[in-house]
Amino acid sequence: MTMPVAKPGIMSIKPYVGGESGIEGRQDVIKLSSNEGAYGPSPLAQEAYIKAAADLHRYPDGAAAELRRTIGEIHGLNPGQIVCGSGSDELISLLCSAYAGEGDEVLYSQYGFLMYPISAKAAGATPVAAPESNLTTDVDALLAAVTERTRLLFVANPNNPTGTYLPASEMARLRDHLRADILLVIDSAYAEYVTKQDYEAGIELVDAGENVIMTRTFSKIHGLGGVRLGWAYGPENVIDVLNRARGPFNVNAAALNAGVAAIRDQAFTRHCRDENLRILTWTDHQLRDLGLDVTASVGNFLLVCFANDSTRSAVAADEFLRENGIIVRSVASYGLPDCLRITIGTEPEMRRVVDVLSRFMGKNSA
Repeated sequence: MTMPVAKPGIMSIKPYVGGESGIEGRQDVIKLSSNEGAYGPSPLAQEAYIKAAADLHRYPDGAAAELRRTIGEIHGLNPGQIVCGSGSDELISLLCSAYAGEGDEVLYSQYGFLMYPISAKAAGATPVAAPESNLTTDVDALLAAVTERTRLLFVANPNNPTGTYLPASEMARLRDHLRADILLVIDSAYAEYVTKQDYEAGIELVDAGENVIMTRTFSKIHGLGGVRLGWAYGPENVIDVLNRARGPFNVNAAALNAGVAAIRDQAFTRHCRDENLRILTWTDHQLRDLGLDVTASVGNFLLVCFANDSTRSAVAADEFLRENGIIVRSVASYGLPDCLRITIGTEPEMRRVVDVLSRFMGKNSA
């Protein structure tokens, strides 16, 4: 018998698996596996989402005009250079399908977001990973990996799952040494959490040329992961390509309403950022005091590495946390089998994490 056969690149994809949400037999679960905003969406965003219910029989605004205007107002950007998507994942996929195909290469950093190689393969292109240095994107390694077949270069800044970042000077150096026909995609999903003075989300690099685009998401600090909403800011020619490639109504009406309200509620965003920094700093110190290897993070999560032995391994720690009702994220699929990624939750949640890991490590509770 014959049957339809997918492109070879599709069959080489290992499907993305999101963070688990529950533990069988337990109701009191603390979910710290998906880097979701610890405080949920803004109350104003919740209200706007509910208001959309009365008009669900209407198609949404396919141009996302109000949301683009609001993003432009808050960030000082030209709305004509903004495109919205069903999460930044959709925009990443569209960029790969629009700019790369069979025979092309899509370059990314060794521990970059798994959707980069997945989207590259789905487009028929070859993903290429450049090595990192100390769990940080290495500009020289990326530049050395560029070939005549390179079409896109993805850099998550800050990076997931490591939490590390590149300063604005290094990002500018990367862009300055790229060929003009290579599209640099700066994935700034965690930008709102960063308080470092030498960090820049990517807007300046977009404005400086024609081959840089920045993607952002409402899934993290804005707490809207459930509605799937993202946006990108780029040169007009790249935004035009994305608008041609995307679906005509790719963002639903409830997401558009919630997104406008969320981004306008800057007081709530600042509260989430400040609380995240306070609790992340405390958790980092506590885990280091337990003797754990913690990578300094500027996001809303920590990469915690364990001993490579059966009693104190990442696998054993993960099992112990689950036994105590806490779900974190194994990052073995990223090539980090000795590490766990722990989302920063509320203060009571993180005190619980420290208490459980203290017992796991055989030490007194913090």
